[in-house]
Amino acid sequence: MGYRLTESGINELLQELSKDYVLFAPKRYEGGNTFSGVDCIRYGEITSVDEIETDAKSDYSFKEILLPLSQTLFYFTEDDIKQPQSRQKSALVFLRSCDFHAVKRLDEIYLRNGAPDAYYSRLRERCRFVLIGCPKAFSTCYCVDMGTNIAEGWDAAFEKKNDGFYMSSPQTELAELIQKHSANETDFTPSFVAETPVKVTVPDGLSVAVAKASMWREYDSRCIACGRCNFACPTCTCFSMQDVFYQDNGKVGERRRVQASCMVDGFTDVAGGGSYRQKNGDRMRFKTLHKVCDFKKRFGYHMCVGCGRCDDICPEYISFSHIINRLGDAMKEVNGNG
Repeated sequence: MGYRLTESGINELLQELSKDYVLFAPKRYEGGNTFSGVDCIRYGEITSVDEIETDAKSDYSFKEILLPLSQTLFYFTEDDIKQPQSRQKSALVFLRSCDFHAVKRLDEIYLRNGAPDAYYSRLRERCRFVLIGCPKAFSTCYCVDMGTNIAEGWDAAFEKKNDGFYMSSPQTELAELIQKHSANETDFTPSFVAETPVKVTVPDGLSVAVAKASMWREYDSRCIACGRCNFACPTCTCFSMQDVFYQDNGKVGERRRVQASCMVDGFTDVAGGGSYRQKNGDRMRFKTLHKVCDFKKRFGYHMCVGCGRCDDICPEYISFSHIINRLGDAMKEVNGNG
């Protein structure tokens, strides 16, 4: 069961929801890309439905809402430590099925991979999700093959159609709010992608032995270690810690958790001058096997959700989906069957 809403009706609904929630959705920023005169679509606060970008894939995911690019963990003085005040309102995030599956991956890393991370948990427990219906895949999507094209467990669903906006919610509180502003009651099930233009196959029996394959050496020169793929990815979770000391008093400052990239120089530097994975191909190997091998062995499903953002954003046109499809031949090579 669902409801059809007019543009004025859904805007009234969003205004009412904004009393209790900060509303986040994919939003177009004109000229906001790194290239001159090119728009950028990324997550931002919205107040009306016309700000929600439904016709194009966002360049960056929702991840920054739960994992800020730079997050102050605490302030410190010579005598005291104080945590910053957290966001007062809960967050209501509009996202597609692949990104909703990415939330599960982030939860696995930060909540169930040992002791729960208190800073992530504080934001996560005050976050609710509205699924955006996705009737057709974009050119670089491969969510069907990764099993992330259909989602369950969302708090509400939303889809823009030619005759209006459709919403539903399994939760009484949200359902009553939607009904209050609806034009009429109707049958509504959010659309899910059934087929994608890109096909990927993760080979059966994939193991870390594929690390010995020659394919990785190609990326020593092709990859420029910019890390853009990591920052666009909804499931990459690497970060670094930075202590910032204030100029007025060198004994006072703050500790920040800052998003980082396993693909860039310096990420694997260790005390004593050592550094792991100095070659770009080794970094590509590490990232790939973490996404479709190691993570699955630990948690039972792949880390990659097939959103295709890494393919979209790479300045060297390296296709991660193509790398996955090369793993079968790489396994044959290391097993002596190539």
